Amino acid sequence: MKILHTSDWHIGKRLMGRERLSEQAAALDEIVGICEAEGVELVLVAGDVFDTYLPGAEAEELFFSEIRKMAGEKRAVLLISGNHDDGVRLSASAPLSEELGIYIVGNSRKPLPLHSSRPVRPVSSGAGWAVFENERGERAFVNTLPYPNEARFKEEKSDLPFAERMKKWIDEGEAGNAEHLPSVFLSHIFVAGGVTSESEREIDLGGARAVPPDVLPPSDYIALGHLHKRQHMGRGNCWYSGSLLRYSFDEAGGEKGVKVFDLTERGVENLHDVFLKSGKQLVRLEADSPAAAEELLDRWQDAYAELKLHLASPLTSAESASLAAHPNLVSLIAEVSASDSLAFESRKGLSDAELFSEFYRSQYGGEPPEELKTLFLSVLRETEG
Repeated sequence: MKILHTSDWHIGKRLMGRERLSEQAAALDEIVGICEAEGVELVLVAGDVFDTYLPGAEAEELFFSEIRKMAGEKRAVLLISGNHDDGVRLSASAPLSEELGIYIVGNSRKPLPLHSSRPVRPVSSGAGWAVFENERGERAFVNTLPYPNEARFKEEKSDLPFAERMKKWIDEGEAGNAEHLPSVFLSHIFVAGGVTSESEREIDLGGARAVPPDVLPPSDYIALGHLHKRQHMGRGNCWYSGSLLRYSFDEAGGEKGVKVFDLTERGVENLHDVFLKSGKQLVRLEADSPAAAEELLDRWQDAYAELKLHLASPLTSAESASLAAHPNLVSLIAEVSASDSLAFESRKGLSDAELFSEFYRSQYGGEPPEELKTLFLSVLRETEG
């Protein structure tokens, strides 16, 4: 059976206020095209479909449109909730989506319905697992574990350590593979040793929630979501497919894509990455003057840029306005360094203007512009008044 693994779409996510729905739509359309070109029969989506528990109407509309195209007329799509998703809300459409070959596993790991007549469909299922069969009679066992949130912990009222609770849920799912079929474990978790990026929320990645690698099941393929950098976890075919787009500047230059493979009686075969071309590049730029910075921004006008400026004095209002006029400038970090440090001396008796000049020289190594000094003094007078 030909399978595609993707995750962390984060539909509706912005980059420092920049809308990215059109980029997400293009990338999802690209995945649909990959499904067609590769002959994919089963699509696995490893969580974080949306960026928030309450996505906007445009984000939900994009999701429903793209997931329908992804299922097409013959494929099955199996989707689990991530830590950014409301599992209950996400799975509310399951009674309708299942008729289209789209199966959603939210907070509850209920058995999937078995009435579908589509070419690829579940033929048996239990709590947290399902067996999918294609037209050729090939079968694949999938053990599913959505993001293990606090609601599930409270429901079970367990005092077991996190790793033991995880093992318990995983083992419950694995017990469904009585026929020892070729298998996949699909989950949205943080496996200890994974490399995080700035676009992930650290509160969800702390050590208390880290899953030890030895807790993972001996599946032929482990399809993970949660970490945005595509990475192998060091044992067998255990992969994070990575996020749909580059969502933070520490991912600048990194490739985004999906994993495609054949799951056969011999295990995983023909495993390969198919990289996505959609989505703007993210670049980190550095310059030592506003003029040099503008040249760089012009050169990378089709990318989103984070710019670090190394300066001897603060930007003037005109320089700031000129830089801000570049629509691709998303983040500006201005570092002003002084050439000399100010030696200690008594400042008793100095006027406000003289104190300001002393401070400015200590910070920037030069005399303050008159307009800046005048502005400071006027603000000071207003405060005193």
